[in-house]
Amino acid sequence: MLDLPNTSIIEGNSVRWGKSGQGPALVAIHGTPFSSQVWRRIIPHLIDHRSVYYFDLVGYGQSEMRDGQDVSLAVQNKVLTALFREWDLEQPDILAHDFGGATALRAYYLNGLRYGSLTIFDAVALAPWGSPLVQHVRQHEAAFSGMPNYMHQAILRAYLQTAAHNPLSEEALEIYCAPWTGQIGQPAFYRQIAQMDQKYTDEIQSLYSRMDCPVTVLWGEKDEWIPARTGRQLAMYLSDKDCIPIPDAGHLVQEDRPEAIIAAILEQILPDQLTRS
Repeated sequence: MLDLPNTSIIEGNSVRWGKSGQGPALVAIHGTPFSSQVWRRIIPHLIDHRSVYYFDLVGYGQSEMRDGQDVSLAVQNKVLTALFREWDLEQPDILAHDFGGATALRAYYLNGLRYGSLTIFDAVALAPWGSPLVQHVRQHEAAFSGMPNYMHQAILRAYLQTAAHNPLSEEALEIYCAPWTGQIGQPAFYRQIAQMDQKYTDEIQSLYSRMDCPVTVLWGEKDEWIPARTGRQLAMYLSDKDCIPIPDAGHLVQEDRPEAIIAAILEQILPDQLTRS
């Protein structure tokens, strides 16, 4: 498990974060409905080369959860921008997944953040997106938030499994379920789903163009949440390289094929060293 010992107050929210390693900065940004724990099998392989910053998005993981909270994509890029200032970062490397991808792109195109490199995979970035569950919860949030715990647990575990191509271990399910249980976590789970809105990616999609840093786009070939063709299209917008398909991986590549992410990020940040070796 990753340790998040630090708390920052940003946009009126308590945001938990941690830092590991040494060297130039790399920021890892998780997606929904996950937390920074998705990087627990990735970060240990990067800390000899980078100082890795990781955090839980507003309304996720160990960060604050409360009634009436804005946890939409509209606030997450503001949080990332504020963390850059707090961490005194200028052009760190970025590793981003799902909503983390949307957050990194919104911060780049709307807030003027700049990156040393971007490794992005299975990202919420191009229309259309939003599963039937998302549409249903948006219409009936209160009913979902107040359902009995056993029903919520069944929906949560089933939903999480659809993110992966291979069966999730009980350890992984427990880690990903933990923030979303109890009197605070259950309504927080449906709150973040209810606030998913394609308008936040529509806002920037017309701005997409070749980024001023190296960009690597990866995509799980078996992603049932966002199809692989989206990755190919996104790479055409942002990068001078084709999207890299990841066989036998669904949306949650961190569980299905963590080694593919590690290899891609090391190739991105250490190309000369890997070539010599």
